[in-house]
Amino acid sequence: MALSNMTCQAAKPKTKPYKIADGEGLYLEITPHGTKYWRLKYRLQGKEKRISIGAYPKVSIAEARKAKEDIKKDIRAGVDPILKRLQTAQEQALVQQLDFRSIALEWHSKQIQLWKSKHAEIIKHRFEKYVFPYLGGFPLSEITPMMMLNCLQKVEKTAPDLSRRIKGICSHVFKYAIATGRAERDPTYGLEAAMTKFKKGHYASISVDEFPEFLSRMNAIERNENRQIFLALKLMLFTFVRTSELLEARWGEIHFDREMWVIPGERMKMNMPHVVPLSRQALAIFRELQELNPKRDYIFPGIYFPRKHMNKNAMLSAIKRMGYHGKMTGHGFRSLALGILKEKLGYPHDIADRQLAHVPRSAVDRAYDRAQFLQQRIKMMQEYADYIIEIERG
Repeated sequence: MALSNMTCQAAKPKTKPYKIADGEGLYLEITPHGTKYWRLKYRLQGKEKRISIGAYPKVSIAEARKAKEDIKKDIRAGVDPILKRLQTAQEQALVQQLDFRSIALEWHSKQIQLWKSKHAEIIKHRFEKYVFPYLGGFPLSEITPMMMLNCLQKVEKTAPDLSRRIKGICSHVFKYAIATGRAERDPTYGLEAAMTKFKKGHYASISVDEFPEFLSRMNAIERNENRQIFLALKLMLFTFVRTSELLEARWGEIHFDREMWVIPGERMKMNMPHVVPLSRQALAIFRELQELNPKRDYIFPGIYFPRKHMNKNAMLSAIKRMGYHGKMTGHGFRSLALGILKEKLGYPHDIADRQLAHVPRSAVDRAYDRAQFLQQRIKMMQEYADYIIEIERG
């Protein structure tokens, strides 16, 4: 006979546990302490088993019967409900252990082999400084879009561009977790609509017409400037490589006999080797640097820590002393050189752009070696250096 609430409530404890049946294996067990538990008796593969459904009255009669039907569906499918419950409990425990910090560091470790070491350090630093203090300890399933937005808006107040970059790396973590079956959604999706709109600007650079005055001021600080810093500025002018490519250069990259500087792919932004033809003027500077630092691995060793390379702030400070703070940057030498090559020397964009180590837009062009136009670039780099000398002489 099916149980009623009145029957369940009226059942009193006895000296030993006893049960009252509801039907189809479902029964209510009453303990000597007066606690009442729903249990279901079933047979699977010839063996009799029992599974707990919950305590009465927290689990009502209707809920117990619904659970019974669900369990019987599993039994008919050959699934042991006890093993299923254990598996579900283990999965839930695992999900609780998988906090954002753990998954982010796991994702980071998977990317290291694809990244440059410096980039990997930057990404890890951003997690540790801007994300982990606020979200690191939360399971991924508990992180809501609002929590994510609050974290990003703390960064956005002073660095809107950085906040979007952080949003991007957090999104990668959630997508990785989804792909590996440990998350169901990405709470960063659509947050850009609630973030401050940001228009990326260009690096500060003087125009071609301002170059003579800039060159005059550069030469004017020569007497009072640290010789190595001054030569770094001059080489930046003659080679217009990226600041990190210049300051992290080692002597093994310079081929005096071939008049070439070959920057290995692992030091380049696009992970492809880059050839820099060296003009007579650039070679003369490298030879002077050899005399300044004959036993150093780096061409520009650190001024205070010579086992490391020179800090880029040394060059920026020199540019500031020239009176070009906010008007010129290390990257600005590249824009300036491109303008001179095209406007003053008449070189086509393809050749000048290749010397800047920009990746060709065309998929066909990308299939060619980075030394394409090498002969034209050798001639161009010498003409460019000669043009600078002509400007210096007025």
